[in-house]
Amino acid sequence: MQHDLIAQARTWLAEDPDPETRAELAALVEAGDTQELAARFAGTLQFGTAGLRGELGAGPMRMNRSVVIRAAAGLAAYLKARGEEGGLVVIGYDARYKSADFARDTAAVMTGAGLRAAVLPRPLPTPVLAYAIRHLGAVAGVEVTASHNPPRDNGYKVYLGDGSQIVPPADGEIAAAIAAVGPLADVVRPEDGWQTLGEEVLEAYLARTDAVLAAGSPRTARTVYTAMHGVGTSVLTAAFARAGFPEPVLVAEQAEPDPAFPTVAFPNPEEPGAMDLAFATARRAAPDLIIANDPDADRCAVAVPDTAAEGGWRMLRGDEVGALLAAHLVERGASGVFAESIVSSSLLGRIAEKAGLGYEETLTGFKWIARVDGLRYGYEEALGYCVDPEGVRDKDGITAALLVAELASVLKEQGRTLLDLLDDLALAHGLHATDQLSVRVEDLSVIADAMARLREQPPTALAGLAVTSAEDLSQGTHRLPPTDGLRYHLEGARVIVRPSGTEPKLKCYLEVVVPVADAAGLPAARARGAELLAGIKRDLAAAAGI
Repeated sequence: MQHDLIAQARTWLAEDPDPETRAELAALVEAGDTQELAARFAGTLQFGTAGLRGELGAGPMRMNRSVVIRAAAGLAAYLKARGEEGGLVVIGYDARYKSADFARDTAAVMTGAGLRAAVLPRPLPTPVLAYAIRHLGAVAGVEVTASHNPPRDNGYKVYLGDGSQIVPPADGEIAAAIAAVGPLADVVRPEDGWQTLGEEVLEAYLARTDAVLAAGSPRTARTVYTAMHGVGTSVLTAAFARAGFPEPVLVAEQAEPDPAFPTVAFPNPEEPGAMDLAFATARRAAPDLIIANDPDADRCAVAVPDTAAEGGWRMLRGDEVGALLAAHLVERGASGVFAESIVSSSLLGRIAEKAGLGYEETLTGFKWIARVDGLRYGYEEALGYCVDPEGVRDKDGITAALLVAELASVLKEQGRTLLDLLDDLALAHGLHATDQLSVRVEDLSVIADAMARLREQPPTALAGLAVTSAEDLSQGTHRLPPTDGLRYHLEGARVIVRPSGTEPKLKCYLEVVVPVADAAGLPAARARGAELLAGIKRDLAAAAGI
């Protein structure tokens, strides 16, 4: 065992083009650290919900230049096998450690394989790459990003020529092509020959962002903005300036890209503590709302003044923002289909139905939402919103922020707030309260064990609500392809349990719907919703053994 590991490590070392990871791996071999070597050589990183994603480091189970070169070579082989010889591949990247290196390696591999490669001019939001694919008529796109993962991670997200992320069977076919890549020495990687795009591609994206707003709409909402140490600041402030909104007050400590993410434990607006500096800035600046992007600016978080909340500010849940944007688009006379993933609130379906609009439910991820025929608007509870599907067939935290600011401005002119509109929606459709039970694990077997336990002994009641039906989503349904997940329908509630596709987490998505007769009944309905969610969370954790 030890001899095999050392031999594998030495073979890897001989090919590794990166002096940093070579030195790291050589030190592990020298120290005879078989435990660490075993972790790094236990297999290879697999394409998941978002292509490749993992911790930076040497070896096939880590993100590094060797893994990226193989991924790029596999993608190039896949594209050529589909007759795309000479086609354009656009490459974007964020400001994480090694992102620029991975982008350059990808461009070199594509060029060496007989494809044309164009790299975005600098670290930019993921939606700019998704836009550029369609704008430039590319056959594929690659975004080097780990989104909101911890600082030590990086990732590799693949799009095809329609501007959407890959789905089966393409992901499996690309994975097979990656596995078939021979020695790295055989992968042709010229020193130049690809194009570095200028600012005109960003200008074209920014010109498109104006299209999400209604002509002549009010633009008065004042915002505090944080980029969470990511790449959003320059693009969002430019978009707000073009649209005529007041200049956002920046959370200074988090405004510039920094791959160390020094002020947050996890650079994700949903994580505890991540918004503390934004709240502190808002208490000084007294804006109408707070807007936050994640580090690659494809997600958008919103917080609002709330005297009942600790510190005077409250984060809106992704489901709340999703419903608010839907209501705003309906008010503006939108047509087409509204779509969301199965883990998002059922309120969107009720809004669409009342407005006479089409509605679709998909598997988790924008790679599915973006493919809905006739899509006008799509969202996912994890702070992802697609408000301009013709421009960006993915979630876009910049255009979503513009639309939120427009809605806040419209309401401000009426002397109302986003919270008032949420009350209206509860009165019209019932109070839809959502929450999540999310368990991060070191050992992935904990997740497998929990799923197995729930399959073998499904709960019959949660929080005193009877489970009326249980679906094993791994079998697929008449509307959904198979996915590893479980769905429970209860009397007035719904629960979905699934392993995360991008992080070592088990995620449980909870929703309860509480009827409410009039405005006076809202506080009691909210209390009942919170009580039920707490009970479901408690009972589900016990049933899953987590």
